[in-house]
Amino acid sequence: MQQLDWIILIGTLLFIVSYGAYKTRGSKNVDDYIKGGSEAKWWTIGLSVMATQASAITFLSTPGQAFHSGMGFVQFYFGLPIAMVVICLVFIPIYHRLKVFTAYEYLETRFDLKTRSLAAILFLIQRGLAAGITIFAPAIILSAVLGWNLTMLNIIIGVLVIIYTVSGGTKAVSVTQKQQMAVIFGGMFVAFYLIVSYLPEDISFIEAIKIAGASGKMDILDFSFNLENRYTFWSGIIGGSFLALSYFGTDQSQVQRYLSGKSVKEMQLGLIFNGLLKVPMQFFILLVGVMVFVFYQFNPSPLNFNPAANNAVKNSEYANEYKLLEERQLEIEKQKYIASLKYGNELMNAELIENIQQINSLDLENRDQAKELIKKANSSVETNDKDYVFIHFILHNLPRGLIGLLLAVILSAAMSSTASELNALASTTVIDLYKRNVISDKTDDHYVKVSKWFTLLWGLIAISVACVANLFDNLIQLVNIIGSIFYGNVLGIFLLAFFIKYVKSNAVFIAALITQIIVIVGWYYDWMPYLWLNLFGCSLVMFIAILIQFFASKKS
Repeated sequence: MQQLDWIILIGTLLFIVSYGAYKTRGSKNVDDYIKGGSEAKWWTIGLSVMATQASAITFLSTPGQAFHSGMGFVQFYFGLPIAMVVICLVFIPIYHRLKVFTAYEYLETRFDLKTRSLAAILFLIQRGLAAGITIFAPAIILSAVLGWNLTMLNIIIGVLVIIYTVSGGTKAVSVTQKQQMAVIFGGMFVAFYLIVSYLPEDISFIEAIKIAGASGKMDILDFSFNLENRYTFWSGIIGGSFLALSYFGTDQSQVQRYLSGKSVKEMQLGLIFNGLLKVPMQFFILLVGVMVFVFYQFNPSPLNFNPAANNAVKNSEYANEYKLLEERQLEIEKQKYIASLKYGNELMNAELIENIQQINSLDLENRDQAKELIKKANSSVETNDKDYVFIHFILHNLPRGLIGLLLAVILSAAMSSTASELNALASTTVIDLYKRNVISDKTDDHYVKVSKWFTLLWGLIAISVACVANLFDNLIQLVNIIGSIFYGNVLGIFLLAFFIKYVKSNAVFIAALITQIIVIVGWYYDWMPYLWLNLFGCSLVMFIAILIQFFASKKS
């Protein structure tokens, strides 16, 4: 990195932190600190909701996902607009009418304190883990690529977020997320433009799409009912709807974003704005990854995008074998260049498509052999390089200044989602556990101070989780897997509360405990793709609760 990149990176991050702390200094009461004074407009809500979900993982993992597997991942988000409509019609009016600070307050009015506390605890467990991953994700990748110390990166990202989140609460999160989203959108559009401009002169964007299509990267829709396929139209519409309902309707990190709205209408407009923009946004980020794939059809790429993996094997007894694979890769890349250039400049040709697919198979086989050598050299090094693809492109191909901007995009995204999570974790801990179960008769000033201390505590826990975490198959999948294990159960509790008045508190509480155990066992033994765990958990808790209530009523 050059001096200009450092100036842009550090300047962007310091501006966001100091602006958030300055604009929201002096929050004196709980309503101000936790609900931002209920003053947010719909566009602030919409951007805040999007920024909370769009963590650094989105901008590191999603392009890598598209690079390896194509555009099919966008199906994951198909259920989101449906969920937004349901939340606007059902959840928001109830939350607003009851003037709740957290989603879980409503459960006490409908059931009892223990059910409210259980739902809050389930949220704290899964969101506490996720907060650590949203710090860890950019830290481990920047550490591997730039050679920075991983632990120090975890601490720096965590501390930057803690400063303005402790200082200003919900309003600080919402205010800074507008700047963060501006940096994120600006950086991604610049990256997309540059990738396309770096392609050979006679390969336009349309030809690039053709080349990507010949390699199967533009296969967007999969209507199969095969449960072995993780991302299909049906898993997105059904499983994705339930995941989005759970996340946006019952996860305090999202509920808190729209509870800060000025009115029901502002909250609803904010969520509809998110529903309309989220799928196109994810489509665009995936398309960036596909364009990176096309770029590497014409330019050399490493056998493995994780520099730590390459270094491990090159400093081992397998170095000569790895060198042979690299030489073979150069030959494959020459074939790729010729085939892609020829196909891009000709009409659809089945023979050329078959040739491209054969070359891609050789490429994949060669990379798999490289992964095996890396594992032999050092079994602890991560060979799955999806999360390293985009950052490798940024560092090796963008001009000075823009590298700093794109790194600022990644770190801004990490800060925005982590800030929302810490803010929500503290609010839930104070309102649902501390105030309701421990001390309930103190002043507003006391609860604001306690909220700040709990924000600091959760920040330290998140940094600790980040420091002991390990890289998963794909970081964006890891966050969604953690959510899917817990979200279905919590959503089922809320749906019982909203629609099935026959079921009482004890039945729900017991059913929720049983369901959580079954879902964890189901995930561990891989009963189904993780997206379906949302529907499974939701249906199971409702079925068990109704069954328990039926026998309890019959007995009495």
